[in-house]
Amino acid sequence: MADHDIAAARREITDAMLSALDRRHELLDAIVEAEDRGAAVDVIAELLGTSRQSAEAVLGLSFELLTKSSRRKIAAELEDLNSQLSFTVSERPAASGETLTLRPFDTDQDRDIFAARTEDTHTAGDGSGAPARDLDDELSAAKTRLFTEDAAWFVAVEGPQKVGLVFGELVGGEVSVRIWIRPEHRKRGYGTAALRKCRSEMAAYFPAVPMVVRAPGATP
Repeated sequence: MADHDIAAARREITDAMLSALDRRHELLDAIVEAEDRGAAVDVIAELLGTSRQSAEAVLGLSFELLTKSSRRKIAAELEDLNSQLSFTVSERPAASGETLTLRPFDTDQDRDIFAARTEDTHTAGDGSGAPARDLDDELSAAKTRLFTEDAAWFVAVEGPQKVGLVFGELVGGEVSVRIWIRPEHRKRGYGTAALRKCRSEMAAYFPAVPMVVRAPGATP
């Protein structure tokens, strides 16, 4: 996850916490009326106009943070984060990963987005950094690696749109992970979201194997 996205997420959570403390009576009433934890998170997110991630953090607040001293510390942290960042979470809406999903790559169904990626990078899909071969040859080689479980590829999907690809290649005892996002969807947080989502996927496909994130096209 990029440093600026980490800071932005911290700022959103800190802002939500401060708002929650200011509206503690209203918020507590809503939480008490909630059916379960999921419903409580939903009502917090709605009341504060924040993400579910921030609402989860608010729900986990301890009573000691209600003191004036703790509230001053949270306010100071928020001020510091505001001074560091020149953009808001709303300007990178995909970074939280709440709406992005990953599904396994299909060499037939997803030929279009792999072709777009190859046209953009001009490199082979295996992460070697070598020039891309014929598209059919690339997909045939990928199909073999996927079948033998030497690779795990995923399509990053936002609603009906394929916004990017996540490549995991088993190389030298570690999983080399690369993320590619369509040019028109960049700088909106999709890369950060895809990285966050892919960690559990890669761990399931390659249990106990270290994961190394590489720049697109980097040689393992």
